[in-house]
Amino acid sequence: MFRSSPRLPPARHFALTWGLADQHGGMTSAMLRRSRSFRLIGGVDVDILTLDDRPDYSEYAARLHASGELIEGLRIRNLWDELREKLPAPRGTAPESPELLRPEDGDVVAMHGGTVLSRVRRGADGRLLAVDRFRRDGSLLATERPDSDRKIVLYAGDGTPIRSWKTSWGLYRWWFDRVTGGKPSFLLVDSKTAARSVAGYRRDNVTTVHIVHASHRQGGRAGELRATRQYVLRRAGEFDAIVVLTTRQQADLAEDLAAVGVEATIWTIPNGVDLPEENVIAREAGHGVVVASLNTRKRLTHAVEAIAAARAAGARVEADIFGEGPREAVIRRRIRRLGIEDRIRLRGHDPAARLAFRTASFSLLTSTSEGLPLVLVESMAAGCIPIAYDIRYGPADMIRDDVDGFLIPEGDVDAMARRIVELQSMPTAQIEAMRRRAIARAAEFSDATVTRRWSRELRAAYDAKLLAAAKDQPLAVRLRRRAGVLRRKVLWALGR
Repeated sequence: MFRSSPRLPPARHFALTWGLADQHGGMTSAMLRRSRSFRLIGGVDVDILTLDDRPDYSEYAARLHASGELIEGLRIRNLWDELREKLPAPRGTAPESPELLRPEDGDVVAMHGGTVLSRVRRGADGRLLAVDRFRRDGSLLATERPDSDRKIVLYAGDGTPIRSWKTSWGLYRWWFDRVTGGKPSFLLVDSKTAARSVAGYRRDNVTTVHIVHASHRQGGRAGELRATRQYVLRRAGEFDAIVVLTTRQQADLAEDLAAVGVEATIWTIPNGVDLPEENVIAREAGHGVVVASLNTRKRLTHAVEAIAAARAAGARVEADIFGEGPREAVIRRRIRRLGIEDRIRLRGHDPAARLAFRTASFSLLTSTSEGLPLVLVESMAAGCIPIAYDIRYGPADMIRDDVDGFLIPEGDVDAMARRIVELQSMPTAQIEAMRRRAIARAAEFSDATVTRRWSRELRAAYDAKLLAAAKDQPLAVRLRRRAGVLRRKVLWALGR
């Protein structure tokens, strides 16, 4: 039996997200890891496309290169940066320009190198009223007026209007056409915000895939989509494929889409993980770790309460919490109220936080919902025993309860505390066996294994796209196209 190769289709590959932040979360980390794997294992370059107004992508990319998150063959391309660089430069005296926002009106300004690159005005209710964007030489690049018939107008260097769009999506799709250049391309969309502009973007040369990184259900209820995902998922059939991270979510999403009359192709491809070369490291008994954003969805007060309850039951345990977010003050107050300031430490954001899994005894996951939490896979890959709420989605797809970790009824702090106590009293040999099984389970999510799955699915989609594009062509063209597809499949089966 032949094993498929991880080599990816010979095409242009793009990863689309709305924007990149310095202290990025799981979705961005997963996107960057997948892109690195596409380059190192799949053998293709990847352009990471962004649509936001961040003014310093060149410096940000340099920092990502220095940290190893961005490598040769990966580059970040921002819509507005490219428009600033690739449109005509100023010449002569600029004609009269539209009425621009005035600096004294207190608008939000984005600057870089002392130059104003954008000025944004919002109403008291937060609604966007106007945006002006500028080149680095100060000349006008674009105006955005949501209530105008021409929402976005692009200007040449001399101030002459050269192009306009009625919607932002029109501009984005025009840019997608420019970057793909009519060549066979794969556009993988990670951000649910950016995905709104890709639903309905149909080109014979572009295969579109939207990756759903978190739960799509509202409160886990069958048939009810989250409000933030309804627009895109009700148009799931307008993508060439939707990707979810677990088979459980694939079944749920298929059921939910069928309930609203939507037909879509759904793939299950988990996020990959960098497996440590060495997992046998001296661990601190009773030391737990949590790596998560300090927000409502992560529900970290439950982790704090579980540690406190375990200590009250006699377990000598403590924990480090890595991350930052809007709930930090709430979590600190809970720690103080429980009197365990010396046993639970808030470490803040740390790019190397995941190394803590290699020396910790156990990890906690207390979220309300997930897709397939990368920290869970990383914890198991490092031999750190996970204790996780049985939520949609991820924990039950990874953990075999009492075999390679522990599954806790959703929201049951007392049950989590009991498992923490139980772990401390287990024989050393039993704990070490559980660690080895956790490592073996995580190995199924290696970058090579995941890239091979991407390769198989993308090649099938690539061939389907070619055949679909030829369906109205003369018979001879259709036969040649089909013969080419069959030849590639044979070579693929041979690992070539």
